[in-house]
Amino acid sequence: MNIIVVGCGRFGAALAYRLFKSGHNVSIIDRNPDAFDNLPPDFVGLIVEGDALSQDVLIRAGIEKAESLALATNSDTTNVVVAHAAREAFGVPNVVVRNYDPRYRSLYDEFKLQTVSSVLWGVQCMEEAILYPGAEVSFSFGEGEVKIYELAIPAHWEGRKIKDMLIKGECVPVALIRDGGALIPDQETVLEKGDILQVSATAKGRKYLLAQLSLGGKGGLDT
Repeated sequence: MNIIVVGCGRFGAALAYRLFKSGHNVSIIDRNPDAFDNLPPDFVGLIVEGDALSQDVLIRAGIEKAESLALATNSDTTNVVVAHAAREAFGVPNVVVRNYDPRYRSLYDEFKLQTVSSVLWGVQCMEEAILYPGAEVSFSFGEGEVKIYELAIPAHWEGRKIKDMLIKGECVPVALIRDGGALIPDQETVLEKGDILQVSATAKGRKYLLAQLSLGGKGGLDT
């Protein structure tokens, strides 16, 4: 896939490198030549120095053949303007935008742009870790109403079934990691000490799960 990344700060450089290592053709744009020092030395892609607000710079980066464009600068206005131009003027089919300052999130929503808010995501993850230790967030959907949690199964849950820890309508098992491998569990799957269970849950479901883990299934949360 032909992909352009705009912004070669730590975020953009890490993204470009991951895409490159996955076998994609990657171009990366930044107006500061020193920013390209953030790229690992084995990165092999097209490096374009210039302002992404310039049509000429975008063309040099290959936007006319780009299948995806990632806007990763620390300027929300730049991200929105370039994303809109890429979609409307160049017809790039997949445009993903980084929301740098959460206060400008509504700006992206007005243009109906696919957005990743690293600050909001980080804040949510840290809040979860502080308030609900034992449930690591691995993915979030919508505005965080539903998330996928990774739960380390303690010894006192060994031999019990997954269905014993779930609350109907609020939790769904997604994957079970065991002995370095992964499988798709069902309600009847028997848990073992050291398992890592991924569960999609609402806030109510997460609270119930954590209560069940701490209680060993010998009491429930008031639902």
